[in-house]
Parts: sequence; structure tokens; C-alpha cells
Amino acid sequence: MFTYQIKVEYFGANFVGWQIQKNGVSVQEVLEKALSNFLKNKVLIVGSGRTDAGVHAHEQSAHFKTKKKILDKNSFINSINFFLKKHPIAILDIKKRSSKFHARYSANKRIYKYYIVNRVPSLVLEKNKVWHIKKKLNINAMKEGAKLLKGTHNFSTFRSSSCESKSPVKTLKKVSIKKSKKKIILTFISKSFLQQQVRSMVGALKYLGEGKWTLSDFKKAFKSKKRSMCAPPAPPCGLYLHKVKY
Repeated sequence: MFTYQIKVEYFGANFVGWQIQKNGVSVQEVLEKALSNFLKNKVLIVGSGRTDAGVHAHEQSAHFKTKKKILDKNSFINSINFFLKKHPIAILDIKKRSSKFHARYSANKRIYKYYIVNRVPSLVLEKNKVWHIKKKLNINAMKEGAKLLKGTHNFSTFRSSSCESKSPVKTLKKVSIKKSKKKIILTFISKSFLQQQVRSMVGALKYLGEGKWTLSDFKKAFKSKKRSMCAPPAPPCGLYLHKVKY
């Protein structure tokens, strides 16, 4: 058996998420069908993580095993992308890995980016690709909140009630907020994240930016370790799994 890692780009608006589910079409399901058809054997894919419904990926990482050796990388990518052309999914790269490689457990760094467009006019070109916020946000206030998130903490406040992770303790290696004209880009780097953690943190930072929360309110919610104290999570449309590193 051969083990291969693939890097995948997708637009998540029309999917129920990465993982196969009964209530709709998933990215994993579409990829498995395309690979199985091309390789002429049933292929099961393991992703680096489960992105929720509506979340996008610049470069999701996944692996699969097959009896068939892939000899021509470019031919393979072109052929699979032909099978995928009806869907907003594309394989960007493929790499042969050792049998011990695991897309999820071998990863040591995951990078997520969240995009906000902060303007009054409606979105046209970036609809369903960013979070549209009309009220002007105080970037400096948001940056002060972001500083508190960096490091090792109990992130229970920002954890979905359905999260299956054994521990709410995570280490955020980087949290940054940059603004370019009307676009705000938030970057989060960690080995792993809790379910809905990034979207929940963005929602809380948005409350700071709007002035609905003071920094003291933000600290109080964070330290409470209670999901009920969190601001509403940001919508999935602005969230992108940017890169996974090994």
C-alpha cells in the first residue's frame, strides 16, 4: 500500500463541512468518490481536521492509502480535478509519504485566517467569502483582546458545546490582526483548535471592536470558562483553513 498526502482548496458555502454526513454533501465525500473512480478501488480520506459547514480552505491537508502507485504527479492532479470540476474543489498538490504519515496526528501547526470587510455598502464580489460588518470596528481595541488570547489557556469559553476534544487547554502560538483599507485579516496559529474556537474568538473580538464589550468584559468572559458568557460566534463564511504544517 502507498500513502499519499494531498493539498486541497475548496469553497465551503455549499457543503455541510469536511466530514461525511447524512444531511448533505461534504468535501470528504466528493473527494473520496473522485479518487475511488480514478484509482479503481475504494479510497478513504483522512483530513487534518474537520472544517464546519460554510468554512473554506486555501490548503486543507489530507491523506489516503492505495495499492496503485501514482507515477505522474501532474497527470494525476489534472485527472482528479477533471472529476471534481462540477464542485468548487481542487487538488493543488500530491506527495508520497511514509506509511506512518497521518494528516491529522502528524501535523504540528495549523493556520487559520478570518476575513472581515468593514464597510457600509453591500458585498458583491466577496459575498459568502468574508464577514460583512457595517459598523466601524476599533482595530486597536481588537488587538488588545487578541494579545490576551496568545499563549496556553483554558479556552472553554470559546468551545462549542458539541466539542469532543478531551481537554479545553490549547496553546495559541500567534494571534494577529491586520487591516488593509476596508478588509481586516485575523490570523490564528496553533497545533490544534477546539470546535468553533476560531469563530468564537472572532465573535468576541468583534464585540470589542464594536464597543459592546470593554477589555474588562472580554477578560471576564475568557476567565469564566463558560460558553454562555461568549459572544455569538462569527459566521463560517469568513473562515479559511489557510495551511497545515508538519
